[in-house]
Amino acid sequence: MRRFLQSIAITIAAILFALLPLRAEELWKTLPAPQPLPPPTESGEAPVNGIKIYYAAWGDGSPLILLHGGLGNTEYFGGQVPELAKQYRVIAMDSRGHGRSTRDAQPYSYGLMAKDVVALMDYLKIDKASIVGWSDGGIIGLDIAMNYPDRLDRLFAFGANTNVAGLKPNIDKDPIFAKYIENAGKDYERLSKTPKEFNDFVTQIGQMWASQPDYKPDQLAKIQSPVAIADGEHDEAIKQEHNTEMAKAIPGAKLVILPGLSHFAMVQDPAAFNHAVLEFLK
Repeated sequence: MRRFLQSIAITIAAILFALLPLRAEELWKTLPAPQPLPPPTESGEAPVNGIKIYYAAWGDGSPLILLHGGLGNTEYFGGQVPELAKQYRVIAMDSRGHGRSTRDAQPYSYGLMAKDVVALMDYLKIDKASIVGWSDGGIIGLDIAMNYPDRLDRLFAFGANTNVAGLKPNIDKDPIFAKYIENAGKDYERLSKTPKEFNDFVTQIGQMWASQPDYKPDQLAKIQSPVAIADGEHDEAIKQEHNTEMAKAIPGAKLVILPGLSHFAMVQDPAAFNHAVLEFLK
Protein backbone atom coordinates (compact mmCIF):
# COMPACT_ATOMS: atom_id res chain seq x y z
CA MET A 1 0.00 0.00 0.00
CA ARG A 2 2.82 2.39 0.90
CA ARG A 3 4.56 1.72 -2.40
CA PHE A 4 1.27 2.28 -4.23
CA LEU A 5 0.75 5.67 -2.57
CA GLN A 6 4.34 6.64 -3.33
CA SER A 7 3.78 5.69 -6.97
CA ILE A 8 0.62 7.80 -7.11
CA ALA A 9 2.43 10.76 -5.55
CA ILE A 10 5.30 10.47 -8.02
CA THR A 11 2.85 10.28 -10.94
CA ILE A 12 0.96 13.38 -9.77
CA ALA A 13 4.22 15.28 -9.27
CA ALA A 14 5.37 14.31 -12.77
CA ILE A 15 2.10 15.52 -14.29
CA LEU A 16 2.29 18.83 -12.43
CA PHE A 17 5.92 19.29 -13.45
CA ALA A 18 5.01 18.59 -17.08
CA LEU A 19 2.24 21.15 -16.92
CA LEU A 20 4.43 23.93 -15.52
CA PRO A 21 6.06 24.90 -18.84
CA LEU A 22 2.67 24.82 -20.57
CA ARG A 23 1.11 27.08 -17.95
CA ALA A 24 4.02 29.49 -18.17
CA GLU A 25 3.86 29.55 -21.96
CA GLU A 26 0.10 30.09 -21.92
CA LEU A 27 0.56 33.37 -20.04
CA TRP A 28 1.57 35.10 -23.26
CA LYS A 29 -1.87 34.35 -24.65
CA THR A 30 -3.58 36.26 -21.82
CA LEU A 31 -4.16 39.90 -20.95
CA PRO A 32 -4.84 40.08 -17.21
CA ALA A 33 -6.26 43.27 -15.74
CA PRO A 34 -3.54 45.39 -14.10
CA GLN A 35 -3.30 45.11 -10.33
CA PRO A 36 -4.68 48.14 -8.45
CA LEU A 37 -2.19 50.91 -7.73
CA PRO A 38 -1.63 51.71 -4.05
CA PRO A 39 -2.58 55.23 -2.89
CA PRO A 40 0.25 57.58 -3.94
CA THR A 41 2.22 59.61 -1.44
CA GLU A 42 2.10 62.47 -3.94
CA SER A 43 0.16 63.18 -7.11
CA GLY A 44 -0.84 66.11 -9.26
CA GLU A 45 -1.01 67.71 -12.68
CA ALA A 46 2.17 69.41 -13.87
CA PRO A 47 1.83 72.25 -16.40
CA VAL A 48 4.42 71.36 -19.06
CA ASN A 49 4.78 72.31 -22.72
CA GLY A 50 1.26 73.70 -23.01
CA ILE A 51 -0.51 70.69 -21.48
CA LYS A 52 -1.06 69.11 -18.06
CA ILE A 53 0.77 65.89 -17.21
CA TYR A 54 -0.75 63.70 -14.50
CA TYR A 55 1.80 62.07 -12.22
CA ALA A 56 1.86 60.04 -9.02
CA ALA A 57 4.72 59.09 -6.72
CA TRP A 58 5.45 56.43 -4.10
CA GLY A 59 8.34 55.54 -1.81
CA ASP A 60 11.73 57.05 -1.11
CA GLY A 61 15.21 56.70 -2.53
CA SER A 62 16.68 57.32 -5.96
CA PRO A 63 14.07 58.47 -8.49
CA LEU A 64 12.70 55.84 -10.88
CA ILE A 65 10.28 56.98 -13.59
CA LEU A 66 7.77 54.54 -15.12
CA LEU A 67 6.64 55.28 -18.69
CA HIS A 68 3.68 53.31 -20.08
CA GLY A 69 2.97 52.19 -23.63
CA GLY A 70 0.87 53.76 -26.35
CA LEU A 71 -2.86 54.01 -25.46
CA GLY A 72 -1.98 52.93 -21.91
CA ASN A 73 -1.79 54.80 -18.61
CA THR A 74 -0.15 54.66 -15.19
CA GLU A 75 -2.53 51.93 -14.00
CA TYR A 76 -0.67 49.33 -16.06
CA PHE A 77 2.14 49.48 -13.49
CA GLY A 78 -0.04 48.36 -10.58
CA GLY A 79 1.97 45.15 -10.34
CA GLN A 80 5.29 47.01 -10.25
CA VAL A 81 4.83 50.03 -7.98
CA PRO A 82 4.54 48.23 -4.59
CA GLU A 83 7.72 46.22 -5.19
CA LEU A 84 9.81 48.95 -6.81
CA ALA A 85 8.76 51.55 -4.21
CA LYS A 86 10.48 49.46 -1.51
CA GLN A 87 13.81 50.66 -2.89
CA TYR A 88 13.11 53.71 -5.07
CA ARG A 89 11.10 56.88 -5.27
CA VAL A 90 8.79 55.71 -8.04
CA ILE A 91 7.14 58.29 -10.28
CA ALA A 92 4.55 57.18 -12.83
CA MET A 93 3.12 59.61 -15.37
CA ASP A 94 0.43 59.56 -18.03
CA SER A 95 1.91 60.58 -21.39
CA ARG A 96 0.27 63.50 -23.17
CA GLY A 97 -3.28 62.67 -24.17
CA HIS A 98 -3.17 59.38 -22.25
CA GLY A 99 -4.93 58.63 -18.98
CA ARG A 100 -5.56 61.82 -17.04
CA SER A 101 -3.08 63.97 -19.00
CA THR A 102 -4.28 66.47 -21.59
CA ARG A 103 -3.11 66.98 -25.14
CA ASP A 104 -3.06 69.85 -27.62
CA ALA A 105 -2.79 70.23 -31.38
CA GLN A 106 0.97 69.68 -31.52
CA PRO A 107 1.78 66.66 -33.72
CA TYR A 108 2.83 63.66 -31.66
CA SER A 109 6.50 62.70 -31.71
CA TYR A 110 8.72 60.72 -29.40
CA GLY A 111 10.94 63.78 -29.15
CA LEU A 112 8.01 65.85 -27.88
CA MET A 113 7.03 63.20 -25.32
CA ALA A 114 10.65 62.92 -24.16
CA LYS A 115 10.59 66.69 -23.71
CA ASP A 116 7.45 66.25 -21.54
CA VAL A 117 9.27 63.78 -19.28
CA VAL A 118 12.23 66.11 -18.82
CA ALA A 119 9.87 69.01 -18.11
CA LEU A 120 8.11 66.92 -15.44
CA MET A 121 11.50 66.14 -13.92
CA ASP A 122 12.21 69.88 -13.80
CA TYR A 123 8.80 70.47 -12.19
CA LEU A 124 9.55 67.83 -9.53
CA LYS A 125 13.14 69.08 -9.14
CA ILE A 126 14.64 65.76 -10.23
CA ASP A 127 18.08 66.23 -11.74
CA LYS A 128 18.60 62.64 -12.84
CA ALA A 129 16.51 59.46 -12.81
CA SER A 130 16.41 55.88 -13.97
CA ILE A 131 13.59 54.95 -16.34
CA VAL A 132 11.54 51.81 -16.86
CA GLY A 133 9.75 52.23 -20.16
CA TRP A 134 7.26 49.83 -21.71
CA SER A 135 6.62 49.96 -25.48
CA ASP A 136 6.22 53.67 -26.40
CA GLY A 137 7.62 54.41 -22.93
CA GLY A 138 10.76 52.49 -23.81
CA ILE A 139 11.12 54.47 -27.03
CA ILE A 140 10.72 57.71 -25.08
CA GLY A 141 13.43 56.46 -22.74
CA LEU A 142 15.76 55.84 -25.69
CA ASP A 143 15.06 59.36 -26.96
CA ILE A 144 16.02 60.74 -23.54
CA ALA A 145 19.17 58.59 -23.53
CA MET A 146 20.21 60.13 -26.85
CA ASN A 147 19.14 63.72 -26.35
CA TYR A 148 19.24 64.31 -22.58
CA PRO A 149 22.08 62.02 -21.42
CA ASP A 150 22.77 64.05 -18.29
CA ARG A 151 19.20 63.45 -17.04
CA LEU A 152 19.28 59.65 -17.30
CA ASP A 153 20.89 57.16 -14.93
CA ARG A 154 19.80 53.76 -16.29
CA LEU A 155 17.15 52.66 -18.82
CA PHE A 156 15.13 49.43 -18.87
CA ALA A 157 13.40 49.56 -22.28
CA PHE A 158 10.80 46.80 -22.62
CA GLY A 159 9.02 46.07 -25.91
CA ALA A 160 10.52 49.08 -27.66
CA ASN A 161 11.66 49.56 -31.25
CA THR A 162 14.00 52.03 -32.93
CA ASN A 163 12.40 51.98 -36.39
CA VAL A 164 9.12 50.84 -37.92
CA ALA A 165 10.88 47.99 -39.73
CA GLY A 166 11.28 46.35 -36.32
CA LEU A 167 7.51 45.87 -36.02
CA LYS A 168 5.60 42.76 -37.00
CA PRO A 169 2.88 43.27 -39.64
CA ASN A 170 -0.83 43.34 -38.76
CA ILE A 171 -0.25 43.92 -35.06
CA ASP A 172 -3.80 45.17 -34.58
CA LYS A 173 -5.13 41.82 -35.88
CA ASP A 174 -3.51 39.93 -33.02
CA PRO A 175 -6.28 38.94 -30.57
CA ILE A 176 -4.34 40.06 -27.47
CA PHE A 177 -3.50 43.42 -29.03
CA ALA A 178 -7.08 43.82 -30.22
CA LYS A 179 -8.27 43.22 -26.65
CA TYR A 180 -5.73 45.75 -25.38
CA ILE A 181 -7.03 48.38 -27.80
CA GLU A 182 -10.61 47.63 -26.74
CA ASN A 183 -9.63 48.03 -23.09
CA ALA A 184 -7.77 51.25 -23.91
CA GLY A 185 -10.96 52.78 -25.29
CA LYS A 186 -12.80 52.00 -22.06
CA ASP A 187 -9.94 53.38 -19.96
CA TYR A 188 -9.86 56.54 -22.04
CA GLU A 189 -13.57 57.14 -21.51
CA ARG A 190 -13.13 56.56 -17.77
CA LEU A 191 -10.00 58.67 -17.19
CA SER A 192 -9.68 61.31 -19.88
CA LYS A 193 -10.80 64.91 -19.64
CA THR A 194 -12.06 64.48 -23.22
CA PRO A 195 -13.80 61.10 -22.78
CA LYS A 196 -15.60 61.11 -26.15
CA GLU A 197 -12.51 61.81 -28.26
CA PHE A 198 -10.79 58.42 -28.23
CA ASN A 199 -10.98 57.98 -32.00
CA ASP A 200 -9.54 61.46 -32.58
CA PHE A 201 -6.77 60.69 -30.10
CA VAL A 202 -5.91 57.39 -31.82
CA THR A 203 -5.86 59.12 -35.20
CA GLN A 204 -3.55 61.79 -33.86
CA ILE A 205 -1.06 59.39 -32.30
CA GLY A 206 -1.40 56.96 -35.19
CA GLN A 207 0.15 59.54 -37.49
CA MET A 208 3.30 59.28 -35.37
CA TRP A 209 3.32 55.49 -35.38
CA ALA A 210 3.23 55.44 -39.19
CA SER A 211 6.80 56.74 -39.46
CA GLN A 212 8.31 56.88 -35.98
CA PRO A 213 10.63 56.09 -34.39
CA ASP A 214 13.43 56.28 -36.94
CA TYR A 215 16.67 56.30 -34.96
CA LYS A 216 19.88 55.72 -36.89
CA PRO A 217 22.73 53.44 -35.75
CA ASP A 218 25.04 56.41 -35.23
CA GLN A 219 22.48 57.98 -32.86
CA LEU A 220 22.14 54.78 -30.82
CA ALA A 221 25.93 54.39 -30.73
CA LYS A 222 26.20 57.66 -28.80
CA ILE A 223 24.13 56.40 -25.85
CA GLN A 224 26.28 56.39 -22.72
CA SER A 225 23.87 55.32 -19.98
CA PRO A 226 23.50 51.63 -19.06
CA VAL A 227 20.59 50.22 -21.09
CA ALA A 228 18.66 46.96 -21.01
CA ILE A 229 16.79 46.07 -24.19
CA ALA A 230 14.11 43.81 -22.77
CA ASP A 231 11.13 41.98 -24.21
CA GLY A 232 8.87 38.99 -23.88
CA GLU A 233 9.71 35.84 -25.79
CA HIS A 234 6.35 36.01 -27.59
CA ASP A 235 6.02 39.75 -28.20
CA GLU A 236 3.11 40.32 -30.56
CA ALA A 237 4.56 43.56 -31.95
CA ILE A 238 8.37 43.50 -31.94
CA LYS A 239 10.50 41.19 -34.07
CA GLN A 240 12.97 39.27 -31.91
CA GLU A 241 15.79 39.95 -34.36
CA HIS A 242 15.12 43.65 -33.88
CA ASN A 243 15.72 43.29 -30.13
CA THR A 244 19.10 41.76 -30.93
CA GLU A 245 19.91 44.53 -33.40
CA MET A 246 19.07 47.23 -30.85
CA ALA A 247 21.18 45.64 -28.13
CA LYS A 248 24.14 45.39 -30.49
CA ALA A 249 23.75 49.01 -31.64
CA ILE A 250 23.81 50.48 -28.11
CA PRO A 251 27.23 50.33 -26.42
CA GLY A 252 27.24 47.88 -23.53
CA ALA A 253 23.49 47.24 -23.73
CA LYS A 254 22.12 44.13 -22.05
CA LEU A 255 19.57 41.94 -23.85
CA VAL A 256 16.87 40.56 -21.53
CA ILE A 257 14.20 38.20 -22.93
CA LEU A 258 11.50 36.98 -20.54
CA PRO A 259 10.46 33.40 -21.46
CA GLY A 260 6.81 32.54 -21.87
CA LEU A 261 5.65 36.17 -21.85
CA SER A 262 4.67 38.77 -24.42
CA HIS A 263 4.47 42.54 -24.96
CA PHE A 264 2.29 42.66 -21.83
CA ALA A 265 4.68 40.84 -19.49
CA MET A 266 4.26 43.36 -16.65
CA VAL A 267 0.61 42.27 -16.19
CA GLN A 268 1.09 38.62 -17.23
CA ASP A 269 3.82 37.92 -14.67
CA PRO A 270 4.58 40.96 -12.49
CA ALA A 271 7.06 39.00 -10.34
CA ALA A 272 9.19 38.00 -13.34
CA PHE A 273 9.06 41.51 -14.77
CA ASN A 274 9.98 43.11 -11.44
CA HIS A 275 12.85 40.69 -10.91
CA ALA A 276 14.32 41.57 -14.31
CA VAL A 277 13.99 45.29 -13.60
CA LEU A 278 15.56 45.11 -10.14
CA GLU A 279 18.40 42.87 -11.30
CA PHE A 280 19.27 45.45 -13.95
CA LEU A 281 18.90 48.51 -11.74
CA LYS A 282 21.12 47.16 -8.97
